[in-house]
Amino acid sequence: MAEGVKLVCLACGQANRVPADRLAQGPKCGTCGAALDDGRVFELDPAAHDRAIRTDDLPILVDYWAPWCGPCRMMAPEFAKAARALAPQVRLAKLNTQDHPDVAGRARIQGIPALVLYHRGREVGRLTGARPAQGIVDFVRQSLGARCRAEGA
Repeated sequence: MAEGVKLVCLACGQANRVPADRLAQGPKCGTCGAALDDGRVFELDPAAHDRAIRTDDLPILVDYWAPWCGPCRMMAPEFAKAARALAPQVRLAKLNTQDHPDVAGRARIQGIPALVLYHRGREVGRLTGARPAQGIVDFVRQSLGARCRAEGA
């Protein structure tokens, strides 16, 4: 029996358990049928943000951005490329800080774009400023590698 991985559906907020060996097969939410991890960038609302960073077994990289931010808009296609490159091991999502300033405040976002990598309820890495896709991928891999070494894995 394959080990189960908890993933919050970023469309409806329902927690799902997916066999780890099936992550690459495009799992869908058991409640609403939305894709759980298909290499797309998900737009988060505050409830989905809080539940995903607290509950997911997979790392989740959140891009804190705003529509008026030129560097944020410039980085969006690069972030989407990184999402495809990192799936299904890491999920990528965005949170609009203009619409949800309270969430940005709780996340201690002081400048945008800001990328924060969470894994099992903890922040494991933070990066500010627009980056190319490969820079985002490298940041995630380095952050997760450092965490694995720190945990003795």
